[in-house]
Formats: sequence, C-alpha cells, structure tokens
Amino acid sequence: MKLVTYQADGGPSLGALLPGGRVLDLAAASQRLGGGGPAFASMQALIDAGDAAWAEARATIERAPEEALAKAGVQLLSPLPRPVRLRDCSLFLEHMEKALGKMARDLADAEPDPVAAHKTLMASGRYDLKPIFKKQVIYYSANHLAVSGPDVDIVWPSYSDWIDYELEWACVVGRTATDVTHANARDHIFGLTIFNDWSARDVQLPIMEAWLGPGEGKDFNNGYGLGPCIATLDEFDDPYNLTMTAKINGEEWSRGSTSSMHHSFEDAIVQFSREKVLHAGEVIGSGTVLSGCGFELGRRLSANDLVELEIEGIGILRNRVVRR
Repeated sequence: MKLVTYQADGGPSLGALLPGGRVLDLAAASQRLGGGGPAFASMQALIDAGDAAWAEARATIERAPEEALAKAGVQLLSPLPRPVRLRDCSLFLEHMEKALGKMARDLADAEPDPVAAHKTLMASGRYDLKPIFKKQVIYYSANHLAVSGPDVDIVWPSYSDWIDYELEWACVVGRTATDVTHANARDHIFGLTIFNDWSARDVQLPIMEAWLGPGEGKDFNNGYGLGPCIATLDEFDDPYNLTMTAKINGEEWSRGSTSSMHHSFEDAIVQFSREKVLHAGEVIGSGTVLSGCGFELGRRLSANDLVELEIEGIGILRNRVVRR
C-alpha cells in the first residue's frame, strides 16, 4: 500500500495512492463496503489499529478503486503530520566521513596557510569518524512539531543565509514494543517514506564545532519534510536496494542507494527499544546518503529553487525554498 494524508473539505483525511495517481478516500470507501470505523480516521489511527485494520485497508484498496478521487483535486500533506516522535540517525556513514573532511577543509581554507592548517586539524582527530558510529546507531531527537509535506514552501529562517537539503528516507514504526529482537524487528516497520532533513548550514556548523549537535540549524518551521506517502513493505522486493536521487530545478545533483547503509532500520529499532518503549507512529530517519546534500557537493541552493527528492518505489517529495 501507498498511504497518504490529504486535505479534504472536512480537514485531513486518510487515503491511498492508486495507479495513475488517483487518491482513494479509505474511510468513505470502507464504509460503502460495510467496514470502516475509527481505524480510518487518520494515519496514526490506522497504525495504532494493527494488523486487522491494515488487512481491511488492503482489501478496500483492491475492491473499491471506483471510489478514488482525482489526485489533481487533492492536496497531499505529510503522511504523518505530527509523528509521536522523530529521530534522525547516522545509518549512512560515508556522508558523515565526507562531511567531517569538508568541515576541516573549509576551516583550513580560511587560514593564512591552508595546507598547514588542514594538516593540524586532521592530526587532531576531531574530524575523523569516531568508532562509536560503526558500533551503534547515533541519532538526535528532531522537532516532531516542525514536519512538512509535499509542495509546501520551505522558508529560510531570517537568521540564515545558507539553507540546504538532505536526501534521506525514514521508517515509520508500526507496533509499540520493548526489547525487540533482530529476528522480529522488521515486523515492527509499518512503512517507508522520503525524508528531507532541511539544514541552515551557517547556523548548524558553528554549533557542531562546539560539539553540541545541530541546534537551531535544524530546528525551524517546516524543517523536516516527509512524504509523499508511506509505502508499506509489501511494495518492495528489497527495500535495501533502492535508487535515491535529488534534483534541483530539474538538474540531478545527488544519486545514491539505500544499499549503502551501514546500519539498518532494524538495527535502530532493536537499539531504541532496548529497555525502553518504542511507540507506534515514531519516525526514524536514516541520515544522509553519500553526496546527498549541497554541502558535500560544494553547491548552494538559491531562493525559489525547486528541490525534488525521489526514492524508487516511494515517489517524489517536492518543495520550493523561498526567502521570508
């Protein structure tokens, strides 16, 4: 299933993407088939309702395509407009290695003797990827109240002159659990979506130089893009072999693959549930794929640029960046 949240006359509604880009109103279609109920009130309600409701949703999609709404007539929102929790992880490590190296290079270039400065910075070990990144999943807690969806303008914070995209994907947790094992971790994934971890680089980088995390460099309105849908695992032959691309105004800037992850979403689920409750509806971001941001590439977005992140089997998350 490819599940969406879309704007209807009565507010946000739960839907399914059908072939040809049509959107099916799951609640209305299920009611016409004699089903429905509170499980179809929202994406979070469907996630919470569990296997029986998920099976009913699949049956509704198969039996009632004539109830579909035209995609052109609806506005897609973030599939989870307000996740119960949002964490972004470092599951791709190649990006981290390259970004750390570029941070050192940029600092050295500002010194009178860039070569000597770069040598000193690298010798300090501060710009090496720490072994703990390979040993376990490193993450930061993101602002789950600042989520945006497809076709929403991303407004540069007034305190920043450098906004950047990050090509990521995310899993949505489907079951509340504690102490999940690797053997059944995949059963706790409800589905997958595209994630754009927007970044105000000129704010983020000085804070990270103090080893305090991204801070306001990641925390602004609409700063965490999700969408256009949540694709359940039965949509994929192998979710860890999907092409990822980013296009800016139609020009491809980034290309990668989910196959290059060092840690899996299952690894994160096991770690995050260890002696703690992992909640249905939590979103776990992957971190950035190699070459998946302008910072790595030495390129910057400009006002009114159209950013399109695409992941095979999920779709395109499209947003325009604008000045306040």
